[in-house]
Amino acid sequence: MNNASEPAFLNPEYPGRDRREPGAGVLKAMSPGVVDFLFRRLVAGEPAEDLQWGEEGMALEVQPPGAELARRLSETDLDALTPAELFHYVRAAQRLAAWAESLREAAVGRYCSAPPTPPGGAAAQA
Repeated sequence: MNNASEPAFLNPEYPGRDRREPGAGVLKAMSPGVVDFLFRRLVAGEPAEDLQWGEEGMALEVQPPGAELARRLSETDLDALTPAELFHYVRAAQRLAAWAESLREAAVGRYCSAPPTPPGGAAAQA
């Protein structure tokens, strides 16, 4: 009873499917829309990756850390990402976090090395 319009791994009787949790395994990281997109590409004989997505601008994996990367990450719909895109998203988020941590460490170092100001600020020195 295999329906040709849907992939075999969607069938509850598929041997690789984890029966303890619905949608576990391969489908756990992909939304139904992504599964449908990938299936249609495979049926059409095209690669199971959205190549156009990578041609629309700077890829996340080469975007330098900073405000633009933070904006792109915050505006990304995680449910629409393929597993490969999700991997690059996670790596970009890690780079951004490391960059932000280095900024924090530099600020703490500067704060700790600043000479103490007397109570009352500059007016108390006069």
